[in-house]
Amino acid sequence: MRSLLNLFPRTWLIKLSIWFRPLIRFYFRGSRFIDPIDGSSYRKFLSYGYQSIRHNALCPGTLSLERHRLLWLYLDRETDFLKLPLNVLHIAPEQVFYKKFKSFNHWKYITADLTSPLADFKVDICKLPFDDSCYDLILCNHVLEHVNDHIQAISELHRVLKKGGTLIAQVPIDEKLETTFEDNSITDPIERSRIFGQYDHVRIYGKDFISLLNQSGFKSKGIPYANKLSEVEIKKYSLQKEVIPVAIKS
Repeated sequence: MRSLLNLFPRTWLIKLSIWFRPLIRFYFRGSRFIDPIDGSSYRKFLSYGYQSIRHNALCPGTLSLERHRLLWLYLDRETDFLKLPLNVLHIAPEQVFYKKFKSFNHWKYITADLTSPLADFKVDICKLPFDDSCYDLILCNHVLEHVNDHIQAISELHRVLKKGGTLIAQVPIDEKLETTFEDNSITDPIERSRIFGQYDHVRIYGKDFISLLNQSGFKSKGIPYANKLSEVEIKKYSLQKEVIPVAIKS
C-alpha cells in the first residue's frame, strides 16, 4: 500500500478505487473487523501509511481510515448533525463519507477541493467562492496540513460558516509538540516525507492547534472521543485515539 501511495497521484487512486472496491470488499469479507459507517464486516483491514505503517488501518471495502470511523461514531452517537436539515460544506471529501452524505435528502451537501474528482467545486481553500455565513456545518479533515497559508484557510472557513455553526477540522497532531512546527524552506517531497511524515505535508501540528483555530474567532475544543469507547469497540472498529477538533463560530 505504501508503494501505491507514493507512486500514484491521489486523484488517480480515487478513480481506480471506485472500480475495484466492490471486488476488494468481496475478497476481504469476514467478521473480525467492522466499519461502523456502513456496517460492513471483514476478515482483515489493510496496512496504511506513507512513512510509518499502521496495521489494520484501511477498510478494504469502504476505504475508511481510523479517523473516519472515529469521526462517524462521534457524529452518530454524540451529535444530531446526521439527522438535522443542514447546509453542509465538505472540503476534500473522503470517499467513505461522500456517497453516504450525498444520499441525505435532509442535507444541502456541497463538496469542494482543488483537485478531487469528487468535488462539486474546484476551489482554493484560501479563497473560497462562497457567501459569508452560509453553512451550518463544515467538514475539513486532514486538509490544513497540506495548505501553505493555513491561517488564511481557517479564516475563510470561519467566514463562510454561520454564527453558531460548527467546523470539524481533524489534522494529524503530534502530542509531543507544544507548538506547531513548519519550515517553508523544505520543498523537496522526500525531505517533506522525512520531516513532516508525508510528501505533501507542510507542517506538523502540535498541541496548540486548538488555539490556532481560536485565533480566527472560533470557540474550539479537542474531543478525545475514543476514550469513551470500550476496548472491544476500539479493536472491532480498529481505531486510534485521535483527538477530534470541534470549532464553533461564536
